[in-house]
Amino acid sequence: MEFLLLILGLSVLVAGGEFLVKGAVGIATNLEISPLVIGMTVVSFGTSAPELLVSLQAATEGSPEIAVGNVIGSNIANLALVLGVTVLIFPIIVERQTKLIDWPMMLLSTLFFYVFLFDGVIECWEGLVLFSSLVIFVTWRIRKSRKDSKLKIDEHVGNESTLLTFGYLILGLIGLYFGSGWFVEGAVGTADYLDVPKGVVGVTVVAFGTSAPELVVSCVAAYRKQSDISIGTLLGSNIFNIMAVIGLTSIVSPIELSEAGVRQFLNFDMYWVAGIAVALLPMLYFGAKFGRLKGAVLLISYLVYISIIVSANM
Repeated sequence: MEFLLLILGLSVLVAGGEFLVKGAVGIATNLEISPLVIGMTVVSFGTSAPELLVSLQAATEGSPEIAVGNVIGSNIANLALVLGVTVLIFPIIVERQTKLIDWPMMLLSTLFFYVFLFDGVIECWEGLVLFSSLVIFVTWRIRKSRKDSKLKIDEHVGNESTLLTFGYLILGLIGLYFGSGWFVEGAVGTADYLDVPKGVVGVTVVAFGTSAPELVVSCVAAYRKQSDISIGTLLGSNIFNIMAVIGLTSIVSPIELSEAGVRQFLNFDMYWVAGIAVALLPMLYFGAKFGRLKGAVLLISYLVYISIIVSANM
């Protein structure tokens, strides 16, 4: 039963990814917005919604370490695991705007996160700074995209109505939501049946499952030659995870970490988040494509990170 649930979840994830990319490209065409911006906003917010719900629930129920760890783990997985696997399968071409605007914004949000985390408490006003910065950035990004209006989309997509493309988008988000849930449930059940240790399941199967929406959307977009949506979704998801998930969570309930939690995040995990983000810059700039060798380097870094965590918890 668990294995069937695993297969069902994966199938629904793939179908959801197809609809989401189709809807995102259609909306970008009809509204005269770059697919990159759609990937960084609508698609990123959709794929980051599970992290928002988990962090809000964790913070309000007195588990702030889960709220913060959820975002840190997701951001590491998005760049090292998801982007690494995506370009191993389908090498992508990175847009100039990604290098000049989106990557710096992701690094800036990571820096904000580190500074606000330093004293062990993310206050309400700090959450307001994060979320308001996101609103300003997204508004400016959309206006700039409409002004530039340099679209790189298949012509036939624009023939579909805006209502229909929104329908594709909603259907895709629903598919990702249920598909990822079934996938994680089936994967954990299968691991239990095979008697795999819980700690290993948490940092491997569940981590992969919660990153599955971004992975599927990124791979589908790359396969459909919409590489701007692929990379935009991942960078945008990392920005949303910090500025929207942490921002809104701390506005609702200030995030106060234990001393042990602060040491763990600041002395280990945040180094990986920042390190992978910085290492991404030369990968974006050098070479005509973001190819398989760079993907292998990212994936290996993720496997090293996971190996250290597993070893520490064995």
